[in-house]
Amino acid sequence: MSSAFPDLQSSRLYGIVDLGYCAPAQVEAMTASLCEGGVDLLQLRAKKLPLQEIEKLARLMHPITRQYRVPLIINDHLEIAASIGSEGVHVGQDDDAVAKARSIVGPGVFVGKSTHSLAQAIAAQEEQADYIGFGPLYATGTKPDYVPIGLQDITTVHQQVQLPIFCIGGVNEARLPEILSAGARRVVVVSAFLLAPDVQSYVRQIKASLH
Repeated sequence: MSSAFPDLQSSRLYGIVDLGYCAPAQVEAMTASLCEGGVDLLQLRAKKLPLQEIEKLARLMHPITRQYRVPLIINDHLEIAASIGSEGVHVGQDDDAVAKARSIVGPGVFVGKSTHSLAQAIAAQEEQADYIGFGPLYATGTKPDYVPIGLQDITTVHQQVQLPIFCIGGVNEARLPEILSAGARRVVVVSAFLLAPDVQSYVRQIKASLH
């Protein structure tokens, strides 16, 4: 990753432009609002759109994220990440996901992996992921099929995994104090950002609590 961008270790707040909550026509404006508010990392997650449309949106987002020096992360679609030159990719729980990602996007792109248990987090570290998402902490409409893992393993995962750990799943301002008290240092916020009446202000409020 270019030295012009913040490194993962210093990153605390991870936003996701999820097309389940954000219409394609709003993606540019939402990207700008999230970056202006102060997210450290920003992911594009578009589960149900055609690949051509996802790549089009990624190409709209990337000049904005670059302007704010926020790494853009593409969820799942490795070829799109390679095509647009995004700074990062994020993969799910497939066993070969990290190695496969690296073979496609190359060594200059960081690879994050979703984990849903302590064992999966440790395995992701052994696979040499660059960071992990850990959750969902709470039940969330973003991932309705996933059973929430709660807060009890947050301290342990930070003891056993040396990678940057971004806690995800139902994170919002009201829950943030108990999440941080449980040992979290970094969080991912999705619907609470995308549905906020004032996105920039909400991002700033969360960011201020993480430092």
